[in-house]
Amino acid sequence: MKTEVVSTKDIKNLGPVFGQLSFQDHEQIVFCNDKDTGLKAIIGIHDTTLGPALGGTRMWQYNNEQDALNDVLRLSRGMSFKSAITGLNLGGGKAVIIGDAKTQKTPELMLKFGEFVHSLGGRYITAEDVGMATSDMDLVRTVTPYVTGISEEKGGAGNPSPITAYGTFMGMKASAKYAFGTDDLENRVVYVQGIGNVGEALVEHLSNEGAKVFISDINQARLEQVRDKYSVEIYTGTNLYTEQMDIYAPCALGATLNDATIGQLKAKVIAGAANNQLADENKHAVLLKKEGLCMRQIF
Repeated sequence: MKTEVVSTKDIKNLGPVFGQLSFQDHEQIVFCNDKDTGLKAIIGIHDTTLGPALGGTRMWQYNNEQDALNDVLRLSRGMSFKSAITGLNLGGGKAVIIGDAKTQKTPELMLKFGEFVHSLGGRYITAEDVGMATSDMDLVRTVTPYVTGISEEKGGAGNPSPITAYGTFMGMKASAKYAFGTDDLENRVVYVQGIGNVGEALVEHLSNEGAKVFISDINQARLEQVRDKYSVEIYTGTNLYTEQMDIYAPCALGATLNDATIGQLKAKVIAGAANNQLADENKHAVLLKKEGLCMRQIF
């Protein structure tokens, strides 16, 4: 096992890590590599002022290592805010594993990742995120106690996705009341981008409310499954952002609100479960305000 730990107390802006635009006084960046299992992962610990850094692990086939580093930096910082505003005695952390979760994730790889988490002595507590399942956290739990989101059978709370989706749904209703004068979503046109576990659960709430739901995802089989289950429509166009809609719900990866998309978006409300929905939180927050858009961000 090889672990490279970068301490950031006295060193800033020296190169590809400290010079990253998304680097904002992170305490530790841990690079994990294991040739036997093929594990390549990065653990980002943003701030532990309030307690150990909590945040899920995402497995994704990033275009390059720079994108993976940028993602873990942004995600871990977001978790610091999430813990702070909810009054938890926890800090912000996140982890990314570089690879295709469908073809490259193995029990051996997850166990090795768990060993890296354990080597941090509790400074970082992991959980599930994109590309992960409760069963993966159960596996990690066999080598470290610093993991949450394990199955109910193992004494945990189980899959957190339905709770996240419900929070997104209620945030959406609050935003709708602000924008439209009512939180009734019946007949409101909602585009849900990304239908993983959280996205699907959100679709269920919207369908039960009587909203007109359009769904998009890179997984065609998943789209058809959700369409048939909830009687919603698959978006078949080429540019979702130009479509007439009341609410845009980004539930896939982040940064979909950017220079190219904000000016095209016709929605009055943005309310989704994706992390870091703004490509640049300062610049694009100002642009959204100028466009008169109401946004509810679920970190």
